[in-house]
Amino acid sequence: MRVRRLLKLVLLAGLAGTAVRAVRRRTERAADPAGPIRSTSRGERSAVMARLALRRVGDRTWTKARQRLADDEGRRQMQAELERREAEDVVAALGHMKGAMMKLGQMASYLDEGMPEPMRAALAGLRSDAPPMPSDLALSEIERGLGRPLHDLFDHVDPEPLAAASIGQVHRARTLDGTDVAVKVQYPSIAEAIASDLDNSETLAMLLGMVFPGLDPQELVEELRARITEELDYANEAANVRLFADYYRGHPHIWIPDVVESHSSATVLTTEFVDGQRFERAFELPQEARDRIAEILYRFVFRSLNRQYTFNGDPHPGNYLLASDGRVAFIDFGLVKHFDLNEIEQFARLIRAMLERDACEFRRTAEEVGVLRPGAPFDDQEIYDWFAAYYELILNDEPIQVTSEYSRRLLYKTFDARTNEILKHSNVPPTFALIQRINLGLFSLMGRLEASANWRAISEELWDWTSAPPSTPMGEDEAAWAAAGGGVSPAAG
Repeated sequence: MRVRRLLKLVLLAGLAGTAVRAVRRRTERAADPAGPIRSTSRGERSAVMARLALRRVGDRTWTKARQRLADDEGRRQMQAELERREAEDVVAALGHMKGAMMKLGQMASYLDEGMPEPMRAALAGLRSDAPPMPSDLALSEIERGLGRPLHDLFDHVDPEPLAAASIGQVHRARTLDGTDVAVKVQYPSIAEAIASDLDNSETLAMLLGMVFPGLDPQELVEELRARITEELDYANEAANVRLFADYYRGHPHIWIPDVVESHSSATVLTTEFVDGQRFERAFELPQEARDRIAEILYRFVFRSLNRQYTFNGDPHPGNYLLASDGRVAFIDFGLVKHFDLNEIEQFARLIRAMLERDACEFRRTAEEVGVLRPGAPFDDQEIYDWFAAYYELILNDEPIQVTSEYSRRLLYKTFDARTNEILKHSNVPPTFALIQRINLGLFSLMGRLEASANWRAISEELWDWTSAPPSTPMGEDEAAWAAAGGGVSPAAG
């Protein structure tokens, strides 16, 4: 069952120690003496996950025994109650543990359409409604991080957070000059806990080897170590925000809220406040509006990659907001990958070989860039056909609807080695590590939006080797923005 697979993944992640760890034990005890301990100890967190798994196994076993004695309606009710208890138990554990455990729950909530609805709905709350740290602690951490009393910096700080996530939480505030801002403050002691976990690289490499059969995990471990360490440094994130904000300044559909430099530090990041709605609202809109939002996401990801040589590596609904003026605001830039021209050309070579239907050239290129091990026992056409699923949206110059079924197929193709022999000979070199998040995050969102467009034509606008004219009204808006000086690429700048 998928819930069992989720629990297994959660337990594996806990034992592997890849998580961002939670806040100090003494703080949690003071705030909620009866609540779960937010420990930085790897052993204690592993024990929490082990107890969770045992509770769920025991509950399922007892429920199944009772169901044997019940009629059909009774069995259905017991199953519904079991799913509700599992959802509450798992989400409570993930929320209080913070870090990668919560990130796993966030991803699972929109990746697995077949998950029981109580679990899916409960996990969805982790995107922006995770249990926060106490208000007094949060305000103290803001003050400590900025090195000045709050009254010297803010007219008001809302003690209740707007959102609580895996590394920090966000509070609405107003500066002394009357500017409304969002203040993200990092959980105390979380950097030390992550550093401890990342030292456990052998176990992390073993886990990655299980997830991606056949890869050489050590280089990937080092890539993840670098990216996760960067994510903890809000000064680094501020630099990323500035890079994206400057590039997209004046864009008619994309908004990157600016950093408020005077109110930011290594553990506190203050940005413009976004007046708008959570991204989940998009799923309730008419199809025309959903198509528009999906096109914005697609253009943001692939323009950033192909023209700015950057990729924001955490595409999930909690990081997007629907601004009241119709733009989509992108608000989290802690996990950003910067590419050089040679790396971008590697992506381009694979795309060109795929579009030219040249199976021999595609295989040769795939081996050269490291996504396929040399000598895999399959012919060129089998290799081409297997990888073609990742390029399905751009293979033909025609409108295509992205569906949840499409995103699910990509997910299982990426992870299910039991039914996929070619996967055992594929690899994820460091250059491609975060790019996989396009498959796991962006396309999953587009599938839920059921978005339709000629993605090939849009892509040809964004590829620097084609630079095609606008293919949609949004493309015309973007072309006008670029003609007025927006979107200067690294090569040109």
